[in-house]
Amino acid sequence: MGAHDRRRPQAGDQKVWQFDIVVADGFVITELSAITDLLRIANRTVAQAPFKWTFRSAKGGRVASPSGVYVETEPFTPKPEADFLFVVGNADADSAALSLGQTISSYTFRGAKVYLLAEAASRYIRDSGNHEGHTTHWENSVFLRERLGMFDAGHALASENGSVVTCAGMGATVDIVLGLIGRLVSSATQMTVANIMLHENIRDAGSLQPFSGVKPTITGDSDLDQCIRIMQNNMEEPVPISELVDMLGISTRSLERKFKTFLGSTPNTFYREMRLSKANNLLLNTTMSVREIGLACGFPSGFSGLYKSFFGITPFALRKRRRMGDESAGGEE
Repeated sequence: MGAHDRRRPQAGDQKVWQFDIVVADGFVITELSAITDLLRIANRTVAQAPFKWTFRSAKGGRVASPSGVYVETEPFTPKPEADFLFVVGNADADSAALSLGQTISSYTFRGAKVYLLAEAASRYIRDSGNHEGHTTHWENSVFLRERLGMFDAGHALASENGSVVTCAGMGATVDIVLGLIGRLVSSATQMTVANIMLHENIRDAGSLQPFSGVKPTITGDSDLDQCIRIMQNNMEEPVPISELVDMLGISTRSLERKFKTFLGSTPNTFYREMRLSKANNLLLNTTMSVREIGLACGFPSGFSGLYKSFFGITPFALRKRRRMGDESAGGEE
């Protein structure tokens, strides 16, 4: 039973909920700020602040994000007293620092609810070898399938499995934290915080992730939406444009006109750039070989040359710069 199930706040209740927030090097600021800013705003909208939090890491001390922002952390404690544990992603689906099975168990054993965001969720799924009842960011779901041969995790914003909640992270972290605020304090406080954040629509945890291949993109044209979904679902073996128009029941000319009107591109160019963008993500955030990445993105040959013509640097050179710590990694010298 989760901490927030043990004792519901009543009128006049002065319960203060403790959040432990785990960060590893490379943590995603979007997710960290979504947690802390919403709790901070909630604290200033309620007569007596209901939330407090502590930043934690394996060894404690200063932890850095890629953008140069630092967080001072405290080390894990063997007997955590927090009501909630949030583990922030760090854009590295291979990150060993997010392999926290024992730490997670120590929190759940003592009644805490654990929220794993994006790569933290992906790592948990990977370590457990079980994707059933779990979700992660759709990019990490692709990684689990392409690199590890696992089936896709779910595409919901969050999925609760006992005391562990796996989440998509990124912007959806706002929805998850707002949902918690509504349950722990009140729906009125939840709406006030959402309004201050200019967050118009609080999505339910079961909502599907946009642009995940399971929900239409929003272009304003149903045929174009369907075409993009087909492209997203067929990266490894691209569907020829002639087959795409047959599947859509429209002419090639009509499809080209739609792409030009709504996206300023041609179908072939858009499809190629979509696959190259996926390749770039896999290159920077996984240990897959360049050849494996090319094959996973529908480039059985000539991938390195095409990649360089698009990004101005070869895949190998980009990885070398990343290993040397050059996050900007511009054009090749």
